Amino acid sequence: MEASEKAACCDGGDGSRPWVRLWQALTNNQTLDQWLGHGLLLVKEDMLGSSSSGRAVPVVWQILYLLAGVVTAWLCWKFYYSPVVWKRDLTDIGYNHVLDNEGIRRGRAGDKRRAHTINRLRRLRKVGQRIPPPFPNGWFGILESEQLATGQARAVDCLGQNFVVFRASDSGQVSVLDAYCPHLGANLGVGGIVRGDCIECPFHHWSFSGRDGQCVNIPYSKSGAVPKVAKVKKWTSMEANGFIFVWHHVDEGVEPWPMMVVPEVEDGRWVYYGKNEFLVNAHIQDIPENGADVAHLSAVHGPNCLSGSDIRYSRPAWAEFGMHAWHASWHAPSEENDDPPHIARMDLKHSFRFFNKLEVCTVDVKAYQIGPGYVQLAMQTGLGPMVALQTVTPVEPLVQKVIHRFYAPRTIGNAFFQKFAVWAESVMFERDMMIWNHKQFVDTPLLIKEDRLIKAYRKWYSQFYSENSTSYSVAKEGLDW
Repeated sequence: MEASEKAACCDGGDGSRPWVRLWQALTNNQTLDQWLGHGLLLVKEDMLGSSSSGRAVPVVWQILYLLAGVVTAWLCWKFYYSPVVWKRDLTDIGYNHVLDNEGIRRGRAGDKRRAHTINRLRRLRKVGQRIPPPFPNGWFGILESEQLATGQARAVDCLGQNFVVFRASDSGQVSVLDAYCPHLGANLGVGGIVRGDCIECPFHHWSFSGRDGQCVNIPYSKSGAVPKVAKVKKWTSMEANGFIFVWHHVDEGVEPWPMMVVPEVEDGRWVYYGKNEFLVNAHIQDIPENGADVAHLSAVHGPNCLSGSDIRYSRPAWAEFGMHAWHASWHAPSEENDDPPHIARMDLKHSFRFFNKLEVCTVDVKAYQIGPGYVQLAMQTGLGPMVALQTVTPVEPLVQKVIHRFYAPRTIGNAFFQKFAVWAESVMFERDMMIWNHKQFVDTPLLIKEDRLIKAYRKWYSQFYSENSTSYSVAKEGLDW
């Protein structure tokens, strides 16, 4: 028999043994179901042995093989289909230098001291003078879609407001109302029951329509009449791109701008791979300003992400084999091009350089800053397109809730890369948090020529404040009662 014929025979006659097909499935970006099919075929062949050689695997080993295959399949399924979630609280990032000096560690004994120490640091920080209004005008993400089930109501506090957000039990439509019942002030989001498209107060069962906030039923009213003034404010809201947004504007009657929808996310072609979520101790304007502050990219985000998020230790000697390279530009909307005035753009190219020579992991990013609190980052990677969606929402005058959600086509390659992307982006964002959590807002910064984009950004961002915007001092006093 020729050598090639022997190889073909040992290979199953068509060069497609399960090991080979398994490797091909990985390299061809096939789905998990296809990949597991090849893997289970491989386990089956090894269990039964080769009929040509006459070898057989003992029953005990067959059972072990089967158990290993089932466990491996379950772990692969879990990894492939389960989104990764990275969450950090207000006290988790940026305060370790003080906690280490005072010998405070995590645990039951240290948690109270930790919270007390961090709150003291926040009180002592000089936040700056002439701070802009803390609650700008625009669309803000107040919940993620999966956080609100059909027939569920939730209380949400942000933007200096108290909302009740509920999803109708019949249509699934989301409504956002003022939280407090005008009868005796109960919070509709705490114990309120959704009935159809109405929310029922837990205190006396008054019902309010999600369509306009009007009270439609007072169950113990003998006349059955409902006063016309019995209503709560209805907030303009919409659900898109995995978030529930509310339109916040201090001037009544201002028309909301249309939301940019990502079609691949809305129709399910791209899947949700995970998210990160942070609470940041800063003014909302500071966070998107990083897009125009291109000089900070090499300073804060140049060091190897493997060195971690603590900027005190982000430049160890062992990590100097690789650095992140960034080329960025920020663009205000152009009247000549008929650009929407509320959308700014950042063009960014990232690469990782080994020994400042070999360039890998190139990612091209177009980031669209849509109003004061929402960003779409469209990325082109070696594995294809993806998008990260960012919301920045003030939960207090100087506390922002920041969420990034990651979407891409479902492939095995993306299952690995997207989870890495969540981790890497989280590390980089936490480096920024160490700055934000301790900086003060500088109304008239000392800028040089190379910082001109920051000045352009602030001019663009100022459109989201109006004469009636709540000032920082008034918003702060509202929390101190």
